[in-house]
Amino acid sequence: MEPLDIIAKYYKPRSKAYKILVCHSSLVAEKALKIAQNHKEFLPDLVFMEEAAMLHDIGIFRTNAPDLLCFGEYPYLCHGYLGCELLVEEGYPDHGLVCERHTGVGITVEEIIANKLPLPLRDYLPVSVEEQIICFADKFFSKSGDINHEKSVSEIRKSMEKYGKSSVTRFDEWCDIFL
Repeated sequence: MEPLDIIAKYYKPRSKAYKILVCHSSLVAEKALKIAQNHKEFLPDLVFMEEAAMLHDIGIFRTNAPDLLCFGEYPYLCHGYLGCELLVEEGYPDHGLVCERHTGVGITVEEIIANKLPLPLRDYLPVSVEEQIICFADKFFSKSGDINHEKSVSEIRKSMEKYGKSSVTRFDEWCDIFL
């Protein structure tokens, strides 16, 4: 599997949206692989991790995110499950689950209901170690602003506070495990 070939099916190579997606995904993949290599005790599948990290945000083109040059019909929050649908159609359901479960530090059905989020009702929590590491690594990089800037743990915590204490707690648990 070649992640860049799949991305090129949905994003015009050399377009700004393609460059943003590939740059962000490369940074996330690099960080995820470093974390995984420091935690061989979890027996992470490094090939799968690199592929899935490169594809985790593939669904953004179907969302309305003008700052990322994406002009789709869905709210940005939906990019995870939309990417999952796309990768399932491509024949990569496990990679799709990484897309679906990487938003924030995962989203529960209770959070969807309580916050009236525009998501199908199901849990979107990372399950496998690969999903957790990619989700964690993703928190360190933004697709807007200085996309090469790696955020500090304190910057991430501060940005997550608006999503509630449970999100910060999940992030802190990953910090204890992965850092």
